[in-house]
Amino acid sequence: MPHILIVEDDRPINSLIKKNLELVGHSCISVFDGDAVNETIKNNNFDLILLDIMLPGRDGFEIIQDIQGKIPVIFITARGAVHDKVTGLRHGADDYIVKPFDMLELTARIESVLRRTQKEEKSFKLGDVTVDLAGRQIYYNNALVDFTPQEFALIETLVKNRNIALSRDKLLEIAWGYDYGGDTRTVDVHIHSIRKKLSWEKVIKTVYKLGYRLEDKL
Repeated sequence: MPHILIVEDDRPINSLIKKNLELVGHSCISVFDGDAVNETIKNNNFDLILLDIMLPGRDGFEIIQDIQGKIPVIFITARGAVHDKVTGLRHGADDYIVKPFDMLELTARIESVLRRTQKEEKSFKLGDVTVDLAGRQIYYNNALVDFTPQEFALIETLVKNRNIALSRDKLLEIAWGYDYGGDTRTVDVHIHSIRKKLSWEKVIKTVYKLGYRLEDKL
């Protein structure tokens, strides 16, 4: 699983990020000031750093210069001015996210960076089901199960956001695309099919008046 360092001095935000990333299968270490970063990096192997700019001690711009491209960095900061973004990207950041942000957007941005650096999750296993994310195939009891491309896209969305409740609208947005104009009932039809094919009636939970959640008891 990808190992992520969260450098954020606002403890509630740091805790929220850590909790949500661990829910979807990442391992995380949190630090709360810039001076602690170098020592933490020396003692751990990280696949990604989420880095605030305004920190006690050394700031994010100083820290990223020390990293020098050895570890991918996503800046997470309240500094949303264009010149700040340009500075961050010119210093070598792989992405730049302005607070406040949506956690689903953050996880998607993280997934994108990990994919580019070939550190993303290649497969997911839950009980008798193995989802080959790289090969876009799914096995149940070691037998290949036939899925439509849209069903796989929905499964992939649930897997990558596991343990997080997703509304039907959000599932349409992510799995079908922003321009999809269909009725949200199509999500229910696809969920029914997936549950039946994988015996996931107890794995894909219905969230009352909202949508669905794939439950993986870590």
